[in-house]
Amino acid sequence: MTIDTIKTVIMEREQELHKKIAEENIIPREGAVEIQKLFSPDAAVVITGVRRCGKSLLAFLLGETPFGYVNFDDERLTIKAEELNSVLEAVYALKGEVNFFIFDEIQNIVGWEKFVSRLLPGKKIIITGSNARLMSKELATHLTGRHLDITLYPFSFREFLLLKKLKINTHLTKDIAQIKAALAEYVERGGFPLTYRLGNIFLAETYKDIIERDIIQRYGIRYASTMKELAKYLFSNVGKEITYNSLRKFLNIRSVHTIKNYCSYLQNAYLIFLVERFSFSLKEQALAPKKVYSIDNGLTQAIGFQFSQNRGRFVENAVAIELLRKSGPGTFYYWKDYQQNEVDFVVKNKKQIKELLQVHAISTREEIEEMEIKALIKGSDSLRCRNLKVITWDYTSTRRYDKKTVEFIPLWKWLAT
Repeated sequence: MTIDTIKTVIMEREQELHKKIAEENIIPREGAVEIQKLFSPDAAVVITGVRRCGKSLLAFLLGETPFGYVNFDDERLTIKAEELNSVLEAVYALKGEVNFFIFDEIQNIVGWEKFVSRLLPGKKIIITGSNARLMSKELATHLTGRHLDITLYPFSFREFLLLKKLKINTHLTKDIAQIKAALAEYVERGGFPLTYRLGNIFLAETYKDIIERDIIQRYGIRYASTMKELAKYLFSNVGKEITYNSLRKFLNIRSVHTIKNYCSYLQNAYLIFLVERFSFSLKEQALAPKKVYSIDNGLTQAIGFQFSQNRGRFVENAVAIELLRKSGPGTFYYWKDYQQNEVDFVVKNKKQIKELLQVHAISTREEIEEMEIKALIKGSDSLRCRNLKVITWDYTSTRRYDKKTVEFIPLWKWLAT
């Protein structure tokens, strides 16, 4: 590939992003300031996350002028690792001396990690990628201790309110009504920025790209139809318990290891995430069923089967995504005892259980189900945690049950803080 061709690709991709910034309502992403503080010539900042959640734009906006931006997801950049020096030459020819680089989806180039390692230390670098396992494997091999990882998710509700140009003012009834209307849209359609410009066709195409490119092609899956059937099943059962063995039987697959691999591929592409059942025994925790959640409610509705009829599961999935966004994977669980009492989320802070969350999409006191509260109290006794909350659709209260205080918080207020 010639230097001139590479220069053309770089210039056209840059122009696309400049045009997007000039013409669209660009929402500042949460955590952007914190990411900027991480920039150093000693370590690359790695931004990962599901496709089309805004990684490229965020990285581009964070670039320190002058910087070189190269998008390796462009099909014209069919180069090998030994040709990456030509990319450097093209950037320098266009920009002059550059000490800040943004390499978008560079993991498409086999052997890229040695190239980046050679630039460190000395250059500030942002790397983006849409596959968690691939990035981690390569970085652990060649950039040990020289990378800082950030995960970007689709819009939070707070970012969505900025998109809708709404400010939170809990003292004005009119503002609260607008926020509640926005919540209904957000919970149903999710947080992918382009959903609100292109509609569900964008979600369907994004899902197709992830399944085909980030999973089936990348991992060389022979039985593509089985992979697709598993993904659709999981999206149709968000918030429910699963076991690898039950999935194996459902799909009529011989090996449970195949199912484990397929589920890990879906997680690595950020389509789903699994929440473990809490137990003080790590062995019991590993053997217990897991709950499945999707990375975005809009995707869930577009892909799942008859999911949109159940608001409660939408709300629970929104809470799970927010916990993932705030705390990260492995920081929250669900709880269930032998009597089938169940608490939706057990939130930990290091070794301490921080709070128990029950999700119940109610709007009035009369809708409170005693079984939900009973399970919360049982969980409180078993886990020795007195910070008890019920996330509701539109009900606020503080009530006492069995000498314990339970706080009822509307979803919009919980998501907005």
